Amino acid sequence: MSAIRVVLGEDSFLAREAISRVLERAEGIELLAACGDLDSLRASIDEMRPDVVVADIRMPPENTDEGIRLAAELRSTHPEIGVVVLSQHAEPTYAVVLFEQGSERRAYLLKDSVRSPAELSRALHTVAEGGSVVDPIVVEQLVEARRRREDAQLDTLTPRELEILAMIAEGRSNAAIAEALVVTKRAVERHINSIFLKLDLRDAEDVSRRVKAALLYLSGEAARSS
Repeated sequence: MSAIRVVLGEDSFLAREAISRVLERAEGIELLAACGDLDSLRASIDEMRPDVVVADIRMPPENTDEGIRLAAELRSTHPEIGVVVLSQHAEPTYAVVLFEQGSERRAYLLKDSVRSPAELSRALHTVAEGGSVVDPIVVEQLVEARRRREDAQLDTLTPRELEILAMIAEGRSNAAIAEALVVTKRAVERHINSIFLKLDLRDAEDVSRRVKAALLYLSGEAARSS
């Protein structure tokens, strides 16, 4: 299996060097370039066509939300390129914006989480294969924010739908759910479509809907146990 080709965008020299070393030590990763601003990062992407871009959430010229905007641009210009956005602090709002157009090939991680070559390698492989990753701390904050709001959507689900949603939150595939419940895969798909409808999840991408449904379930369970 060929190495995942990566371009890095990070404006801080020290952080760029540290992340570069992590990437260079990570198994199955090839670092093509390390850039310090958005313009040079765009140029490297156009020239090298990496498999995944690792981008700081804030970079020159404006140091606002360049990483998020770049991810949105690449969704249109280079949909095959994955993007891992790095943030110094947990900012759930940016995570929501990142996944608004779909969660496929997108990840939102805190910089503290990428100090381990194994963790970063896992995220890069997941994104390169079409999946998504959300830092657990960001998930916790999203759940906590939702706990503070009244939400009765989960109450509309049947016991069977809640059981299936719990398995989705565990990361199980449709086939694994069908095997566990001793039902057909088609029956599981019908239940999941009903869940999406009741939770008003109308995204075009099934992966994105599964992520959002899982977050809704986790937030509801947290509220019930509090």
